Amino acid sequence: MSRPLSDHDRRKQISVRGLAGVENVSDLKTNFNRHLHFTLVKDRNVATKRDYYFALANTVRDHLVGRWIRTQQHYYEKDPKRVYYLSLEFYMGRTLQNTMVNLAMENACDEATYQLGLDMEELEEMEEDAGLGNGGLGRLAACFLDSMATLGLAAYGYGIRYEFGIFNQKIVNGWQVEEADDWLRYGNPWEKARPEYMRPVHFYGRTEHHPDGVKWVDTQVVLALPYDTPVPGYRNNVVNTMRLWSAKAPCEFNLKDFNIGGYIQAVLDRNLAENISRVLYPNDNFFEGKELRLKQEYFVVAATLQDIIRRFKASKFGSREIVRTDFSKLPEKVAIQLNDTHPAMAIPELMRVLVDEEKLQWEKAWDICVRTCAYTNHTVLPEALERWPVPLLQHLLPRHLEIIFEINRRHLERVASLYPGDVDRLRRMSLVEEGGQKRVNMAHLCIVGSHAVNGVARIHSDILKATVFKDFYEMDPHKFQNKTNGITPRRWLVMCNPGLAEVIAEVRGKCTDSKIQSIENKLKFSVHLEEHYKVKINPNSMFDIQVKRIHEYKRQLLNCLHIITYYNRIKKEPNKQWTPRTIMIGGKAAPGYHTAKMIIRLITAIGEVVNNDPVVGDRLKVIFLENYRVTLAEKAVPAADLSEQISTAGTEASGTGNMKFMLNGALTIGTMDGANVEMAEEAGERNLFIFGMRVEDVEAMDKKGYNASEYYNRIPELKQAMDQIAGGFFSPKQPDLFKDIVDMLMHHDRFKVFADYEDYIKCQEKVNALYKNPKEWTKKVIHNIAGSGKFSSDRTIAQYAREIWGVEPSLEKIPAPDDPQ
Repeated sequence: MSRPLSDHDRRKQISVRGLAGVENVSDLKTNFNRHLHFTLVKDRNVATKRDYYFALANTVRDHLVGRWIRTQQHYYEKDPKRVYYLSLEFYMGRTLQNTMVNLAMENACDEATYQLGLDMEELEEMEEDAGLGNGGLGRLAACFLDSMATLGLAAYGYGIRYEFGIFNQKIVNGWQVEEADDWLRYGNPWEKARPEYMRPVHFYGRTEHHPDGVKWVDTQVVLALPYDTPVPGYRNNVVNTMRLWSAKAPCEFNLKDFNIGGYIQAVLDRNLAENISRVLYPNDNFFEGKELRLKQEYFVVAATLQDIIRRFKASKFGSREIVRTDFSKLPEKVAIQLNDTHPAMAIPELMRVLVDEEKLQWEKAWDICVRTCAYTNHTVLPEALERWPVPLLQHLLPRHLEIIFEINRRHLERVASLYPGDVDRLRRMSLVEEGGQKRVNMAHLCIVGSHAVNGVARIHSDILKATVFKDFYEMDPHKFQNKTNGITPRRWLVMCNPGLAEVIAEVRGKCTDSKIQSIENKLKFSVHLEEHYKVKINPNSMFDIQVKRIHEYKRQLLNCLHIITYYNRIKKEPNKQWTPRTIMIGGKAAPGYHTAKMIIRLITAIGEVVNNDPVVGDRLKVIFLENYRVTLAEKAVPAADLSEQISTAGTEASGTGNMKFMLNGALTIGTMDGANVEMAEEAGERNLFIFGMRVEDVEAMDKKGYNASEYYNRIPELKQAMDQIAGGFFSPKQPDLFKDIVDMLMHHDRFKVFADYEDYIKCQEKVNALYKNPKEWTKKVIHNIAGSGKFSSDRTIAQYAREIWGVEPSLEKIPAPDDPQ
């Protein structure tokens, strides 16, 4: 019998990793050793694993720079319409392997490192995640960058280079503890600082109105220093740019008024300016109206718009000579996409530049602004909508507040002329909310200032038109569109699951079930789990996974109730043939979100009981996946059998994790919410486990009133589970530990967990039954993988390009730079 293949030999056989030609491999080894030598020559003579990682990263990066320069040259010569994707979050994860995949270098690099006595996978594990995002919104931006490069769009991602990204999550005694994510500690080989493009950004001050226009004076200046990261398309030689701004204090900062004792303090105070890009706000779907956050939002917008206008004015490569002065052509050359309302200040800022600096008439400037900007909405949860207090805007950005008031005045004039006498509609549609302290509703500003507004799944876009933005839809129906989210199949299939990618490439329509099973991925993930959690994993058990930010609307608590119910059933009839499950829940809770932190504590508490019960054995294990992030998703998703997508219908705008699981051959248990609706449509509803209330049922229940105790009293297994949580069964040392959760579920649960409990449990029974029939299970898996094509971000971006930005995607390769052979 032949010995089992080593990991390296198995990787060599996977053709989607690219060809390893002899000359490629020998060149790579030469360059690797050159980089290693320059790393070590500085101060040491013994190489660490990190030194080897940096040598490999720099070797791979060398293959990007020629293509990068050539792509940017190509754009200057062709002068296409450019797309600017503005986002406060880009959740990129690691870059090394993704770059090798997109450049078809994976097998060559693997062979080169192998010949040098190194394991490439070990080196890849040295890279820090770029965690500059909270969850879906930030990861969507990252997938979009990949697709925009792959489709040959002249696109730029603009955001903030946070010194500290999303916190690292530690679980200590069952509780979440946050620690700072010092991701730049060892340096970042993928970024290039561009001090020559530094831009001033102004804050505070006051406005002066003169006959020749308005001046914003006595401001404080912060400099925006750009760092560029290359974004390679998939094997098309296109390399786009993600430009992230870092805050720098100007040299004169605070020194104007220095005195004999003030110099040291003045230098120390430079930190105040530079704090703008210090840390990512860790809230997902929640608005925290802090001054520093508003500063971040304006900082990225003001720096980016200066860049956009500089590039619009000068179209010849490397030239700063002004060639364009006619701003009426801006919408033909520039598209600005606002990723949620976080960069909404782009609208008043563009108006300020056009009116105050470029001296355009208001009407002309406004027409240009609306035709240039477009807005993507990501949530209908009221607590997530940005509503900035007017006094804060007055203090920080006085000119922009004046501009917002003028936009509102003209907007309300139009509303009044279309709906005479309808004062309530005027109140509802105003950009400025009265009552208590005045606030600016940033979503209303974005709708009024954009030519296109889109939701991120069909059901979500329909809800926007029917409820949240109903008045605006009635007035301007042509603005409203849908763009269902997608994920990049490079990172989320080829890179994280090359075995499945290979099978798909081989069959291309000929259905074969033998090879489509995740057992190898499950074994690999089991090893990772056993190292990390000291729990023995049964790899033949069903891997049932719910990974996403912890939030009441995502209903991790419903999952908990199923776990407890299943546990109770096993205890009641220990001799029955139960379908074994390993249930994994992972995700971060915002540091200030008490309920979410208690949900984590409940999950860990349930795990302590279940995992140590000898009667249950290996038939049920519960694991909380610590520090869920892009890199952990890349390991978990390919190993999953069951994907939990169980939000209350009408609350999850789209979801994208659902798509990753579908593409990787897991089956979905879920509600008719977000993109689940379209997934069911693509794969066939019979190939998903759909349960629970639909949006209409939730609305009906809101009208009639949701009464939790009615379910509690009627359903014995639900009552038993709740009584165990409330009575300290899972927290014997602190019996009332979970009283807040119990109280919430019984008396003020906005997301109606009990209302879907019964149907969820029944649905989970169907899942158990099917898992015992691998042939039928695999048939459903194949339907899901085959139906997942719609959920590629390439499709999403092609629709944005044609229907919002007015540019045509292209699949042609641009010529490669002359590689010395």
